[in-house]
Amino acid sequence: MEPTEPTVPIPVRLDIDALAPHFSRALAHLDNAMIREVDAVGLDTRLRELVRLRASQINHCTYCVDMHSADALTAGESHQRVAALAVWRLSPLFTERERAAFTLTESMTRTSETHVPDSDWDTAAAVFSPAEMGALVSLIVVINAWNAVGVATHAWVG
Repeated sequence: MEPTEPTVPIPVRLDIDALAPHFSRALAHLDNAMIREVDAVGLDTRLRELVRLRASQINHCTYCVDMHSADALTAGESHQRVAALAVWRLSPLFTERERAAFTLTESMTRTSETHVPDSDWDTAAAVFSPAEMGALVSLIVVINAWNAVGVATHAWVG
């Protein structure tokens, strides 16, 4: 269904790519390093995109929500599961492993509030190997970095 009202433009606050190009390239390199870690342990691409999407939802990064929703669908995720991600705790559509990843994602995304309690860590560590945990932590840290830049600067308008 197409929107019936015109969209509201969101002005770019700062073109981070142009004005901090060394940082922007470094963040892209960090993202590439994370992808290598995630791929090395065989983390499912659909789960990677759902983790990115969940952190982006929490952080209200509209650009990343749009991008990672589309990327999840391209990776083979269903529309139903993408739509249900915002209420994953109440949805029967997610596996124990996915729930553990979302628990850690939410806890790490809200670090200043949660301090990542042992219970959240242990939930993930019970279903992910130590190497997978390293990759998952890398994934969550990197998407939160992208979200912080995107939300603060509006550099990439959705």
